[in-house]
Amino acid sequence: MVVTIVHVKVKPEYIQDFIEATKLNHQYSIQEPENMRFDILQAPEDKSQFILYEAYKTEAGASAHKQTQHYLTWRETVADWMAEPRQGVPYDVIAPV
Repeated sequence: MVVTIVHVKVKPEYIQDFIEATKLNHQYSIQEPENMRFDILQAPEDKSQFILYEAYKTEAGASAHKQTQHYLTWRETVADWMAEPRQGVPYDVIAPV
């Protein structure tokens, strides 16, 4: 399993737009054959901070996600809404195996 945690800080005036665009990306991402999870999390103390938790069966599946039309559309749509560049951090999975 390949997990990436994407840290996102959104400009306050675009928070709701970001949520809607990201939910649409989520709906398509969870239909990808290698997708295991695609969670959208929002910090309760700072509504402009989000984490996207993405889990794929293989590195190839994670890479294929970045070539999908829904991801490319999402990336372009939200680009100007970012308060700072998003940061994707890959993690090694210890458990579950």
